[in-house]
Amino acid sequence: MIHSERMTARMEGEFAVFLIGMRINRPLAVHRWGPVAAAMPRMLRELYTTPSLGLLHHEMWFSRTVILVQYWRSLEALLAYAKAKDSAHLPAWQAFNRAIGTDGSVGIWHETYLARPGSYENVYVNMPAFGLGKAGALVPAKAGLQSAEGRLAGD
Repeated sequence: MIHSERMTARMEGEFAVFLIGMRINRPLAVHRWGPVAAAMPRMLRELYTTPSLGLLHHEMWFSRTVILVQYWRSLEALLAYAKAKDSAHLPAWQAFNRAIGTDGSVGIWHETYLARPGSYENVYVNMPAFGLGKAGALVPAKAGLQSAEGRLAGD
């Protein structure tokens, strides 16, 4: 559903934003980047079927560089998943290091941000629920939430 009015996403408390991606450095080497690309859907399936792990929502874009933006309940939940021996992440990371390592065929990157009330703002117009708007609660950007300054001061 497209929300034609100005909306903003609100989150309760702190949360983590995790950007992760893969860069295909050798496009013809499908045997190198294919298995790496196949690992993320397995992890996302695991995370969505076990909400207690802490993933709230993600968005993904495909190009030569694949980018995922993930919203996590907490930094602790994200780090616990990354280190859990029984999760899909750790075996995938170990397989990447064994098969690819630093040979240059496939790049992997990530960035982690901790967001606290008053440290983020957003607005959506003529958009369906998207990004933080799917991870949190969408509310009309009215009253004190009309401006970026107001949204940063809100909560």
